Amino acid sequence: MPMSPTDVIWFFFLASALQPVLRQRFLEAARQRLIARIERDRRSRVILLIHRQETMSLLGFPVFRYIDVNDSEEVLRAIHMTDPDVPIDIILHTPGGLVLASMQIARALHKHKGKVTAFVPHYAMSGGTLIALAADEIVMSEYAVLGPVDPQLGQYPAASILKVLEQKPIAEVKDETLILADQARKAMNQIREGVFELLRKKCPEAKAEELARLLSEGTWTHDHPITFEAAQQYCLPVSSAMPPEILELMSLYPQPVRRQPTVEYLPEPRRFSGGDGRAALP
Repeated sequence: MPMSPTDVIWFFFLASALQPVLRQRFLEAARQRLIARIERDRRSRVILLIHRQETMSLLGFPVFRYIDVNDSEEVLRAIHMTDPDVPIDIILHTPGGLVLASMQIARALHKHKGKVTAFVPHYAMSGGTLIALAADEIVMSEYAVLGPVDPQLGQYPAASILKVLEQKPIAEVKDETLILADQARKAMNQIREGVFELLRKKCPEAKAEELARLLSEGTWTHDHPITFEAAQQYCLPVSSAMPPEILELMSLYPQPVRRQPTVEYLPEPRRFSGGDGRAALP
């Protein structure tokens, strides 16, 4: 029986409604297959901690995702399901998050008997860096970055709150600021001790103390990028041997796009062909 115009319209709306669901299912299946392949090849447990900036469909304002207690609960569960001698590969792509959740994950990885490798394809800032410091090896892409782990109290860096006490007479400082400064000092001490705990077996003790202080006491702004070369200078166990499978896996976690994309290219490799110096097309 031929379809009426009304049937065609309904079919169009039905297909449009199902398309995002089907696409998500295909992506999830592709991720599971690739994770299984990486685990089989590396004989390891693969854990991903990936945060993308997502946009709410109704009102359109951005919601930033970060490391929270739900993340730490899931990662700890995966670690508990892994035999102590089995290596763990954790893939980090995150702006950071709660200190409590990040430190829980870091300490669990630090105590794991098997080798722990943290892969940072693009960035792992703040709490993400804290987790990476727990690994026996940190594998970074050429332009990937880590960041400082100095605590933030609300919208203010803890180190900057303490600066207020140095620059104003105590009688001119509000009680609220004094309370924040007390919390800031405690938070910085706790983070510094935590970082030292993670590094003391990877670096000489004096170097571990120096690095813990640099990373936790507001030496830089909180978004300061620590490059692969800088991480090498700081005695961190970094490597640039990023497996292509990890980058392939990252491509299966696309940023949700609901508007015109800001970056576009043909997703095919370009190899140098020699001769005229132009890229060879497939």
